Amino acid sequence: DLIASLKLKLLVAVSGLNRGLAATEDDLQKADAVAKELEVAGGSVNLTTDLDKLQGRWKLIYSSAFSSRTLGGSRPGPPTGRLLPLTLGQVFQRIDVLNKDFDNIVEIEIGAPWPLPPAHVTATLAHKFELVEGTSNSIKIVFEKTTVKTTGNLSQLPPLDLPRLPEWLRPPSDAARSGEFEVTYVDSDTRITRGDRGELRVFVI
Repeated sequence: DLIASLKLKLLVAVSGLNRGLAATEDDLQKADAVAKELEVAGGSVNLTTDLDKLQGRWKLIYSSAFSSRTLGGSRPGPPTGRLLPLTLGQVFQRIDVLNKDFDNIVEIEIGAPWPLPPAHVTATLAHKFELVEGTSNSIKIVFEKTTVKTTGNLSQLPPLDLPRLPEWLRPPSDAARSGEFEVTYVDSDTRITRGDRGELRVFVI
């Protein structure tokens, strides 16, 4: 009952924040405090025995890094060379524990010149993952490739630049092709992670 009530409290804390894009400093602190309550109540995460809990397609519902307001979201995104607006859509993580696949999937909506409808692009950043040696809840991911899938009629659109995404959602440079984060809470439908720079992320299955 305590876990269920804290999960609901966390969902309430991050609801209406547009995944963190609309979060104020007060919202960030409130979400962090509630997440810590759930982390404490859930106890230590041991992925050496519970790795299967990571399996599935997870939807990002909150990231503290999004409050930097460098993304599209409900506001116009950064312009391209032709001033086409880009808006960040849904963000997912697809994890396959058997094959050690870890994909960050980013949906982006691209405004098109009238009378064309908006177009949609899905960028998938494919990684392999492993447990960090000597830890029970730290994950290391190593970047492999980026694939971009388009929908709609994009043949008449000029070349496009992706929005300025947080580092973990951008294709990495050669010098930064891997990263680490901690899974601080996980159950059958909710997961909390904290990045190596303190970023709080909340996912639901």
